[in-house]
Amino acid sequence: MSGKLQAIFFDIDGTLVSFKTHSIPESTRAAILQLKEKGIKVVISTGRAYRDIDNLDNLDFDGYITSNGSFCVDSKGKIIAQQLLSKESLARLALHLEKRQFPCEFMTTTGNFINYANETVLSVSKLVNISVPPVKPVSEIIEQGVFQLSAFVDLERETELLNSVLTDCDSNRWHPDFTDFNVRNINKATGMDIFMAYFDMDSGCTMAFGDGGNDVIMLKHATIGVAMGNVTESVKASANYITDSCDMKLCK
Repeated sequence: MSGKLQAIFFDIDGTLVSFKTHSIPESTRAAILQLKEKGIKVVISTGRAYRDIDNLDNLDFDGYITSNGSFCVDSKGKIIAQQLLSKESLARLALHLEKRQFPCEFMTTTGNFINYANETVLSVSKLVNISVPPVKPVSEIIEQGVFQLSAFVDLERETELLNSVLTDCDSNRWHPDFTDFNVRNINKATGMDIFMAYFDMDSGCTMAFGDGGNDVIMLKHATIGVAMGNVTESVKASANYITDSCDMKLCK
């Protein structure tokens, strides 16, 4: 690191927040408060929509990278940057879903919506402790601005969507049952750059913590990337250090 640590970026689910208790370990809470006392910026970096961040135990953060970098706001909720999926890609998706149905959750400018929910959707919702969003026809949903969509598909269908439907998007998968689609080249790393410029700080003095596939680019982009324990080999390979899992910290 070229200078003093200036900002740390934290994923939420499986990093700050336990999948088992849906809360932040007290040791982690104390560490974040100490960082803030030292003047180090602490920023959330999550695949969640901004409106779904309800599990941070009233901790204050200096910024929020949400929807995998597609919607960034400061500590007061002021929008710093936003990127919407193209109407063309969404129109192709609507036509695709008429022929080959699968659940898709849309994070939009007016709320989160889903075309339908099955057992897989319910299981993932329970894992992250977020209610299944309201069901609406895709034709109505895509009339809104869409920051991100989460498609409950396998790897083969994911590739098909990237190649022929959501052709101006990238995908990030942190769970085997679904993947997130965002505007191409918009991700947690671009969110980091947005905030370092916003803070007028040195981008070479950052640290990031994460545990999922959508954190890989962030961990690589940070000056020091730290992966939580029990992550996949690809996530481990992207990090400089491996720490305990969030749930292991609960036992200490």
